[in-house]
Amino acid sequence: MISRRALLASMAAAAACPAWAKPELVIAEAPFTPDTVVDMARTLAQSAYEPVPQIPQEWLDLTYDQFAHIWFDPRNGIWVDEDRPLKMDLFNAGLYVPRPAQVNLVEDGMAKTLGFDINLFDTTDEFPDLPIGDTMGYSGFRLRAALNRPDIFEEFVVFQGASYFRAIGNGQTYGLSARGLALRTGDPNGEEFPDFTKFWIEAAKPGDTEYVVHALLDGPSTTGAYTFRIGHGDVGESTVMEVDATLFPRVDLMHVGVGPLTSMFLFDETNRNRFDDFRPAVHDSEGLLILNGNGEKIWRPLANPTRVQVSSFTDMDPQGFGLMQRNRTADDYADLEAHYESRPSLWITPKDGWGKGVVELVEIPADKEIYDNIVAYWRPSEPLMTGSEHRFSYTMAWGDEPTGLPEVARVTNTRVGKGFDQVKTVFAIDFTDHPDLPDDLDEVSLTIRSNTGEISPGILQRNPGTGGVRLAFSLLPGDAQAVEMRAQMHVNGTPVSEVWLYRWTI
Repeated sequence: MISRRALLASMAAAAACPAWAKPELVIAEAPFTPDTVVDMARTLAQSAYEPVPQIPQEWLDLTYDQFAHIWFDPRNGIWVDEDRPLKMDLFNAGLYVPRPAQVNLVEDGMAKTLGFDINLFDTTDEFPDLPIGDTMGYSGFRLRAALNRPDIFEEFVVFQGASYFRAIGNGQTYGLSARGLALRTGDPNGEEFPDFTKFWIEAAKPGDTEYVVHALLDGPSTTGAYTFRIGHGDVGESTVMEVDATLFPRVDLMHVGVGPLTSMFLFDETNRNRFDDFRPAVHDSEGLLILNGNGEKIWRPLANPTRVQVSSFTDMDPQGFGLMQRNRTADDYADLEAHYESRPSLWITPKDGWGKGVVELVEIPADKEIYDNIVAYWRPSEPLMTGSEHRFSYTMAWGDEPTGLPEVARVTNTRVGKGFDQVKTVFAIDFTDHPDLPDDLDEVSLTIRSNTGEISPGILQRNPGTGGVRLAFSLLPGDAQAVEMRAQMHVNGTPVSEVWLYRWTI
């Protein structure tokens, strides 16, 4: 029989050891190098796709409210009791995530695989007693760091579900998401969602400011190896990810999206009349920004169409693209709970030249703000063929507007509505001011074009409400179902504004 003293000593040792660090939680251990994931993805691509087994059905049958009654106990956080600049919490699979992801911790060249432990989580008395089984696991994880105070570790990155992940700049709230890969987005035969099936998170050492996550992508059409090098900034600064991805197609990938972004756009001044809502705008992102290979800066306001629409912007070696949230005051949204003014923009900077292709924008009808209905990505012009290897590297900046872009007047708002005659459609585009804009705006050359319909001459005026300028014109579409438009300002032949692009539809 165990003595009382030995029992107390055992209890004290258990209390001192965080739940995640208990030996029984580590179910496997193996050497690890950055090439481990690449080799694994290459080998996996040579065999038929075998999906990870689903978790017990009872976990998938939970309602949203029931699922809210279980959560990770932060006291059981990975590395929470260690002197490290990075902490990690886990999410349990279930509800919308039917297949778990393997989580590995990497230190000193060794990877330790974590088994699932329900004791890492806390629940209310209303949470049902559910089976665990051999297939139960984690749906993902979140990273925490000392963003503003050395004693408080705040969440700034989440990886969870399929190949989705998201981040925020310091001081922001979550909004748009990203994915490892997009396949056949918007295609009539449906989209494919490959999964990050395994993660390796490197243990950060004291003084580290960059945190490294590796991920294995697997799906019916391709495998892939990803490395994310993640660094957060001070208040008001971006969270930056350096991404290296190597793809190994199982089939010829005819429609692939690299650096895909997913967001929500419900309404703003372009389609406000369709929504009976007290708020002036509801969106996580309001526009697609592109810096093409020729250095042209393009702004395309987002739309919530009545039917799916796809826009393609042909380019060669794009310098960057992303979904932006430009309006940053609370009055722009009048929502004291959602705080859309603090949602991050996300800017993609390609490395090593991506060649010829298109920035593709897919806009899907939505009637509620709970739906992500916007997708943007780079689509290479050449298919990725079976048996080949393809490497893409890029930087992701989660925060405010990207820096280092051409200094031209930016579009701050686009307003659309019927004119006084209730026949023509009026467009009012607000730009910021620019040092090269002359006092006499008659000296500014206006380029306003459409692919069909009739466009009126533009009127350029100072806007005392914004301190910038407003360009207004009208469209008479005739019998057209859709009209593509372009507008820009020039002074002495030099662009002084972004290129404004817009697709009007009935």
